[in-house]
Amino acid sequence: MPQWVEAGVWGLAGGGALVVGALVAWFVRVPRDVVAVVMAFGAGVLIAAASFELVDEAERTGGLLPTAAGFLGGAVAYVLANVLLARYGARHRKRSTDQPTESEQAGSGTAIAVGALLDGVPESVVLGVSLLGGGGVGVAMLAAVVISNVPEGLSSVAGMKQAGRGPRYVFGVWGVIAVASGVSAALGNLLLDGASPQLVAVITAVAAGAILAMVADTMIPEAFDRAHLYTGLCTTAGFLTAFVVERLG
Repeated sequence: MPQWVEAGVWGLAGGGALVVGALVAWFVRVPRDVVAVVMAFGAGVLIAAASFELVDEAERTGGLLPTAAGFLGGAVAYVLANVLLARYGARHRKRSTDQPTESEQAGSGTAIAVGALLDGVPESVVLGVSLLGGGGVGVAMLAAVVISNVPEGLSSVAGMKQAGRGPRYVFGVWGVIAVASGVSAALGNLLLDGASPQLVAVITAVAAGAILAMVADTMIPEAFDRAHLYTGLCTTAGFLTAFVVERLG
């Protein structure tokens, strides 16, 4: 099997975890409290992945300046996308006691989907690059992607479903993101063979910036709205799980 095809398969596997979470949320009536706990756990996993698998690796291989530029760029891209969504009603609730409207529920779900796309594409590129030089796929990075993608798909689709989105819209969104992840991993392997460490660092850090912005702006606030004091503990558990996987990998 050509290496770029293998990279595409791994990228599709990581993105496919989003579809798995979407399927669970669509066919199983998951209580909102459970969704909040899962979302908080996924937020912790994402923070750990951004810290240890992305930012730290980018800085060590490409230097501080490219890493900082990519990190801020990823965060800005996510925030700008979220601002555009807000203009169409995707605003977060101002108080935890407010009852969410259908527009807010759909907007929250869509915001998570946008974040999944903005961090999933460069994440998949990183997976593809990890195969270069004859090495295997980064197991810890792949595990972190899968562990975090399932809660992302679950929590996002729960909001979309409550807002009345149909299956064509929901699975169309996540299917496109999953395919984009596979294509990105394949292209990363093909196009970045021999690329400068600085360029790879920028791409890696973009993923980390988008991840952290999404976690802070969308996932943790939505989780806290339902889980309240349990949010911190669940996020910590997710962070620790990803950290252990990274160290054992």
